[in-house]
Amino acid sequence: MLVACAMPAQAQSADAVRALHQLFDEEWERGLRENPVNASYQGDTRYNDRWSDASLAAIAASQAADRAALARIRAIDRNALSPAEQLNYDTFLWLQEKSVEGQKFRTYLQPISHQGGVQTLDGVAEVLPFATSKDYRDWLKRMDAVPVEVEQTIVLMREGVKAGNLPPKVLMQRVPRQIAAQIVEDPAQSPFYRPFQKFRDGVPEADRAGLQADAQRIIRTRIVPAYRALQAYFNDEYLPKARDSIAATDLPDGKAYYDYLAGYYTTTGLTAEQIHALGLKEVARIRAQMEKIKAEVGFKGSLAEFFDFLRTDPRFFDKTPQALLTHYREVAKRIDPELVKAFRTIPRQPYGVRPIPDNLAPDTTTAYYQPGASDGSRAGFYYVNLYKPEVRPTWEMMPLSLHEAVPGHHFQFARSLELPDAPMFRRTAYFVAYSEGWGLYAEQLGFDMGLYDDPYDRMGQLAYEMWRAVRLVVDTGMHAKGWSREQAIAYFKDNAPKTDQDIVNEIDRYIGTPGQALAYKIGQLKISELRARAKARLGEGFDVREFNDEVLATGSVPLQALERHIDAWIAGRQGQGGPP
Repeated sequence: MLVACAMPAQAQSADAVRALHQLFDEEWERGLRENPVNASYQGDTRYNDRWSDASLAAIAASQAADRAALARIRAIDRNALSPAEQLNYDTFLWLQEKSVEGQKFRTYLQPISHQGGVQTLDGVAEVLPFATSKDYRDWLKRMDAVPVEVEQTIVLMREGVKAGNLPPKVLMQRVPRQIAAQIVEDPAQSPFYRPFQKFRDGVPEADRAGLQADAQRIIRTRIVPAYRALQAYFNDEYLPKARDSIAATDLPDGKAYYDYLAGYYTTTGLTAEQIHALGLKEVARIRAQMEKIKAEVGFKGSLAEFFDFLRTDPRFFDKTPQALLTHYREVAKRIDPELVKAFRTIPRQPYGVRPIPDNLAPDTTTAYYQPGASDGSRAGFYYVNLYKPEVRPTWEMMPLSLHEAVPGHHFQFARSLELPDAPMFRRTAYFVAYSEGWGLYAEQLGFDMGLYDDPYDRMGQLAYEMWRAVRLVVDTGMHAKGWSREQAIAYFKDNAPKTDQDIVNEIDRYIGTPGQALAYKIGQLKISELRARAKARLGEGFDVREFNDEVLATGSVPLQALERHIDAWIAGRQGQGGPP
């Protein structure tokens, strides 16, 4: 009988690392092939001429590949890896386990939301280079393939109807206007035509008229008819069948689905009941702080009256979209030189401030961040909502900019891209609890940077923290405790001074993406807890700049992984002669 000889530990480790990184590389490439739009966002132009295959067969094949990837990583010996590689292993394993666990909920049967879908495909153009004729020809091929995407989307919606997997009607009522925006008489007015209105020097003059003619022909003969077909199906068949309820628990296997989403987004094992109770506690704490600001500015009246004053007094609003954009850019420039007070490491990638496209602005949030390309070919951008300046108060600009731009999402994403030797999935990872928890924590770093000298800006910081605390209450309220949409709106308005426009959009966002909004406050509370722990254990040896750098040093990871990293960092600092 032959007896296998044990391999030396060093060889075992090398084999395990080789297998691990082969898996990472192959799965990264698969992800780009299967999701060409994500590849475009990453700055990878190889698939700029196509969309994702949204057919049922392609979805089934992708899910099978996810299950195979999970089996592959489980077959690799974790104990044969270094601590750094174990973090890579654990992060990939967590993602694959959640991906496979979520397959049973068939979320692809709701392919359209009020915040995006096949009706807003033109938005991809925001991240495309359009520097050469080939860039335009790639976009023309994508435009030509829009009818296939529309047909596949309708198939998925029909399957959703059969399965009873339908979105809330109150959200779907926003979609007909979005579809209608794609149905134009003049092709030059199509959102898909925007890139053809202005050419860069890299596009020869001789090519331009032909490119424009091809674009107009495709819009007229392919895109507009496809959206007319979508409009007919959506308005006449799908929308009337959308459900009247709002709770995720009303979907097939809904309670398990919401439990899954809460765990997925928060990367914790907290129950809906625990999260709801935590939200109530945080709301009470923050209200007490708001009362102090009200007293400081000398406002005579109730907190509700103070909120109304903040929502309506003309002093807090810019008069035009352009003035609002200029103001946002001024705030960003005010933050930039103060960053050295809270960080030793400043990421190399730059960022800019842009308006949210007009066709998206009425139905989306106050602002969002778009990461830069992973190859450095495109900067990160802070997108701000200029729709209705009269509902965009200036007191929210500082915390909002700290969250979405620097040192919030831009720092988090840009630092991740600079992780040495990390696989691409780690450098581009987005765990909501970590990433959005960091964004909310970054709002509070304005105090470390001396940016909250105005009491109304401090009220803005509290308003934004309250906003995230309210989320814990209303998200669990609507999806696990039977709250109505109106009840959630009223609770939000009673506890935060955000304007009605924002409050309604926010509540509808929580209805449309159950559980996602829970992650912000959960993540921020964990990061703040770790900071307090480090300060208590290191005493005079604690440096907030070093702590902030260490939080970003892992890239986006589950909160348990972040906690292990910070605890190891604290122990290391103590070993260097810090306090016991």
